[in-house]
Amino acid sequence: MAKVFKKTSGNGGLTLYLGKRDYVDHVDKVDRVDGVVKLDPADFGDRKVFVQLACAFRYGSDDLDVMGLCFRKDIWMQQTQLYPNGEKPALSAMHDTLLKKAGDNAHPFSFEIPNNLPCSVSLQPGPDDKGKACGVDFEIKTYLAKEKNNPDEKIEKKDTARLVIRKIQYAPSQVGAGPKADICKSFMMSDKPVHLEASMEKDLYFHGEAIPIKIKIKNESNKTVKKIKISVDQTTDIVLYSADKYTKCVLNQEFGETVDSNGSFDNTLTITPLLTDNKEKRGLALDGRLKDEDTNLASTTMLRQGVEKEVLGILVSYKIKINLMVAGGGLLGGLTSSDVTLELPLNLMHPKPEE
Repeated sequence: MAKVFKKTSGNGGLTLYLGKRDYVDHVDKVDRVDGVVKLDPADFGDRKVFVQLACAFRYGSDDLDVMGLCFRKDIWMQQTQLYPNGEKPALSAMHDTLLKKAGDNAHPFSFEIPNNLPCSVSLQPGPDDKGKACGVDFEIKTYLAKEKNNPDEKIEKKDTARLVIRKIQYAPSQVGAGPKADICKSFMMSDKPVHLEASMEKDLYFHGEAIPIKIKIKNESNKTVKKIKISVDQTTDIVLYSADKYTKCVLNQEFGETVDSNGSFDNTLTITPLLTDNKEKRGLALDGRLKDEDTNLASTTMLRQGVEKEVLGILVSYKIKINLMVAGGGLLGGLTSSDVTLELPLNLMHPKPEE
């Protein structure tokens, strides 16, 4: 195993071991979470050891947890007792490796993540924001408590060890035909219209992959197409606790192509939306991150039939806008200028890594 992730509680009595922190949603099932907790029960007293996996939506940072308010909503949670008399799962190869690493007095555990839960998503914080980012995250926590579920029992931070993990989804192995759209727009003071057609080769692109867009323009009007502008909008729909929905532009690119009156244009223009160009945009949806490591723009949310939208927490979608800047000719000039706009849907995801 290349790396083992571990976290020890402040009291030194609990050490949580994981072999990986990314768990793949394969649509029909999700990778099983196999881990180990090493115990030093000298100071446990009459307290028991539990381990839990929780999927939560966080809509405020930790330092806002005041006056008994908690800016976190649990979407799903599962927990099990490890000590004493803990439940013992069927051991996997991952368990065997972790048990050898942890040594004596190590207890294995397993969790099955339902496939109707959201993938990990975080909202990009502003430059001055502190604490955990808003979004959906998964966290494994092992802790000491007298009872399994007693809301009145206070669990000390020093008696807890926790690690954040990610649930991720890869692009399907089969991609479909790309979208296509067209529009015909007439203008004031012009007898004939401008025709615009745009299409893409496939319906899904990978993060960082160049996206070619085939554009055809037939300008039958008496006006001039001065330039072509292509933008990509990310729409984040927070469906869990309210009907918040907002759109942020993640790419805005101009091409100095002109199409004169009675002229035409038939060519492919290429764009690449990247997080590196959007580092300062607060609230932009990103794929869930672990600590401060780099991530990317959030992947498109793939909706399954029969799954309640509300369970998914945050839905992310993209669309491409092709805009022709059309200048008015004649004496009226800019008064008769206008735009021709067309939209195409865009799916952005990660390719499935080779086994």
